[in-house]
Amino acid sequence: MKKSLNLLIALAMTVALVGCTTSGLTGTTYTRDEARRVQTVKYGTVESVTPVVIEGRTDGIVGTGSGAVIGGIAGSTVGGGKGRSIATVVGAVAGGLAGQATEKNLTTKQGQEITIRMESGEILSVVQEVENDRYFHAGDRIRLLKQGGVTRVAY
Repeated sequence: MKKSLNLLIALAMTVALVGCTTSGLTGTTYTRDEARRVQTVKYGTVESVTPVVIEGRTDGIVGTGSGAVIGGIAGSTVGGGKGRSIATVVGAVAGGLAGQATEKNLTTKQGQEITIRMESGEILSVVQEVENDRYFHAGDRIRLLKQGGVTRVAY
């Protein structure tokens, strides 16, 4: 019975970890704080596009914390007495490291570096996540949207 409960808890924590890996670096994704705010809009033409990888998060508590809990639960089922305590600690540490690596892998995204010639003649480069396998292409007419420190490229 205890092993079934531990497995259920581990499964719930894994589902929670996967649920926290939402996308948010595309040109059409906005946070709640960014909604209904004025943006500066400039127009330009795409000069070139280079595929890039946007590294995943490693600073999040979700992956490390979930992994540590799962590893600790798994370790606590090993042995007895002092051996169980050691296995719990080792399981928690190993689980935390595995959770951190899992979070990084789940949050790594395909990106694109978009080089743009603005109407003013200025050349800019913006990196953003690829949305639905849809890359910009040289010659595309785009809008450059700026709000605070955030810049987006959109059609």
